[in-house]
Amino acid sequence: MLDNLGIVSISWRHETTGALRRFTLGRGEEPQRLRAFAARASLAEVAYLTTCNRVEVIFAATRQTPSRDIRPLVYELLTGEVAVPGEAERRFRAWEGEGAAEHLCLVVTGLHSACVGEVEIVGQVKACHEDAVRSGLSGPRLQLLFEEVLRIAAEIRSETGLGEGRASLAGVVVEHIRRRAARTPGLVVVIGVSSMTERAARSLRKSGIPLLIVNRTEAKARALATQIGAQAISLEAYLRNPPAVEAVLSATNAQRAILDAGTLERIAASSNSGEAPLLIDMALVPDMDAAACARLGLTRIGLEEITREADRGREERMADAARARVLIDEALVRLHDRFAERVHGPVFGALQRRYRRTVEEGRKQFVGKQLNGLGPEERRAVEEWSEMLAHRFASIPCLGLKGLLRNGPEGSVEAFLGGLEPELRDELRQAIERNPHRGRAS
Repeated sequence: MLDNLGIVSISWRHETTGALRRFTLGRGEEPQRLRAFAARASLAEVAYLTTCNRVEVIFAATRQTPSRDIRPLVYELLTGEVAVPGEAERRFRAWEGEGAAEHLCLVVTGLHSACVGEVEIVGQVKACHEDAVRSGLSGPRLQLLFEEVLRIAAEIRSETGLGEGRASLAGVVVEHIRRRAARTPGLVVVIGVSSMTERAARSLRKSGIPLLIVNRTEAKARALATQIGAQAISLEAYLRNPPAVEAVLSATNAQRAILDAGTLERIAASSNSGEAPLLIDMALVPDMDAAACARLGLTRIGLEEITREADRGREERMADAARARVLIDEALVRLHDRFAERVHGPVFGALQRRYRRTVEEGRKQFVGKQLNGLGPEERRAVEEWSEMLAHRFASIPCLGLKGLLRNGPEGSVEAFLGGLEPELRDELRQAIERNPHRGRAS
């Protein structure tokens, strides 16, 4: 039932952060590029997930989707270039069917993150699907997939210790800034509003650290600042006149450094403590000119350093990760059933209606006259018994169908339908054809 799902991925496991930058879509161009990709690849639904450490293209196929390795098309989507033979296959990993669902579960629970159990990924996956919905690129298959993997993630976090403590890149960042603030108290600037920066900002404010939230869209900065009791300013205004600060955390989607040599020099000269500000750059494409930082003697901690630091805590979380892995395996079994019920639910409903209709016709034909002589209580008892009988009879083929969907070979449902009387067979096939969730695997 999951056969038409697929994922193509590139991540920190096989590429450096610098290499990953090449495979990210520019801000604002995602919907148009993804629509063109879906049309070219004959895909029904597409979602695009990008984080500090990975890029994922998640999709649902159609009956018209050719059976082929889609990685070269994904390479072209993300880079705008045609891959030389073998390059896309070497750089990208691909999953289909249950493997795709399993991979997304591992991603959303943080088991495939640089910091095992990181919590930002949940918000990023939610935002990924919301973007796909707004763009008209998500349909019933991806809707169900995202619903289930997010539910699984919530279940795992409630039943294990995964995600507690410094289980996120934001947690590592916060510790760096807290140590700096303890030594040289003062204003901290957070540039860019995202799930990671929001989590870091909330945690820092709980520690009483004054914050200035900066964002290209000032309204987003003010919205977060109002919630946590911070100041806010637009990116344009900040770059024009940066205030005195002790630390800067930046994580935007800009395609080039937003803090150039001149801005960095002004930031370095305005620290109230007299010590050069701590600079933490969490952007995939660096927000801070690294060469300028080195030249000016500024301490810049980049994404790769934060990731390596987070990775050192992996062993501490392996026991919780093992329990989480068991829960994912159990959830995948249930996921098959959810997809079967969603996709073939109309067939089960049609069978129930057919049996009820058959019982009703029999009741009218054979016992109609006798019913006329019964009182209200006796008549209701016969009708309830008839309904129960119809339900019991219909449950037998429904359970058999579910068994075929779960354990039978491909084409089992069609083989089942082929053995029915023509009228019932046509009725059930019409129920399948009318179902918007049917997709390629029906």
